[in-house]
Amino acid sequence: MSDLASVGRLLIVFGVVLLVVGGLLAVVGKVPRLPGDILIRRDTVVVYIPLATSLLLSVILTLVFSFLIRR
Repeated sequence: MSDLASVGRLLIVFGVVLLVVGGLLAVVGKVPRLPGDILIRRDTVVVYIPLATSLLLSVILTLVFSFLIRR
């Protein structure tokens, strides 16, 4: 297989993963807040920094992609 075919496959898998995650978010309504996320509320301003959510998502995607690439 050429390099472009493997990149194309990876993009298709990534697109399917995004579609599934987007569908789940549409059903659930919002991303759950984890204990490590930062939420700052001042009068009319709300700042949400999803540190723990980002780290967890990064670990999960790293494991998924490493499993797919090794196949």
